[in-house]
Amino acid sequence: MVGYSPDKTHLSSKEYAFAGAASGALTRCLAQPLDVIKIRFQLQVEPVSKSAQSKYSGVLQCTRCVLREEGWRALWKGHIPAQVLSIFMGYFQYTSFELFTKAAWLLFPAELTTSQWRPVTHLLCGSLSGGVATFIIQPVDVLRTRFIAQGEPKVYLGLADACKQIWRSEGAYGFYKGLSPALLQVMPQMGLQFGFYSLFTGLWNKSKGTWLYSAPDQLESIVCGTGSGLLSKLFIYPMDVVKKRLQIQGFESARQGFGATRQYSGMISCLLQISSEEGVRGLYKGLSPGLLKAGFVAGVNFSIYEQICGVLTALKQL
Repeated sequence: MVGYSPDKTHLSSKEYAFAGAASGALTRCLAQPLDVIKIRFQLQVEPVSKSAQSKYSGVLQCTRCVLREEGWRALWKGHIPAQVLSIFMGYFQYTSFELFTKAAWLLFPAELTTSQWRPVTHLLCGSLSGGVATFIIQPVDVLRTRFIAQGEPKVYLGLADACKQIWRSEGAYGFYKGLSPALLQVMPQMGLQFGFYSLFTGLWNKSKGTWLYSAPDQLESIVCGTGSGLLSKLFIYPMDVVKKRLQIQGFESARQGFGATRQYSGMISCLLQISSEEGVRGLYKGLSPGLLKAGFVAGVNFSIYEQICGVLTALKQL
């Protein structure tokens, strides 16, 4: 069961970290192509529709275009930094979430952690854990976005070359571009994701006649996790678009074959310029693959995490 509870067998921080890292790694392998397509849509200034100016007009068209022009490996562009991102995100996020929920249990009244208020507690703890993990792994997210954004010929020849070029041309700040919208995106998204997951598993239990929280089975965790991923992503999606646009500032040379580029002075400038030039729909570019990815990743991630924790708990009880 995700989150601290005094009546369950407690794992160590290293065991929670392992479960979070493993679940992040496995889901990333499966979801990377959807992430590539989503980011291509988010970075396209032109409408994501059939027009003479637009390079990408839909999920299937984008997939065919990438395969034709860049080969099947392009659907896994940026996979190494993305994999590092997922492993460390899962590592720090789940570890800190378990610690925050334990602190909440010790500090808050029992009804806030064991009753219908539990989803609110998990929302707050999920937001904090998402903020901690985001700040730590932001440089990896910048690298991932730039690898996915570049076409042919490549500007970055590899991970080490990308780090050297960013450090030389943009300094340490280059690795933290888009941090503000990243925090504004991830903190509420993770809070809502953990909160909705707690709410949905609670409703699942209530449908069986009890509000008591118990470790969900595989089907329950997949269904509840998918629902939490979809809803949380829908609420905060515009900040994801803004984050991606800011992360490629100073990287325009790699975008020449993809269409127009824009310069933004910051998060507010980016929000206003996208809304003005591309309309409100511009803030939701890539929403379809984004929701598919978010639902799939959350469902599988929660399920794998729950199963790994279950196995580790069973081993402790031997």
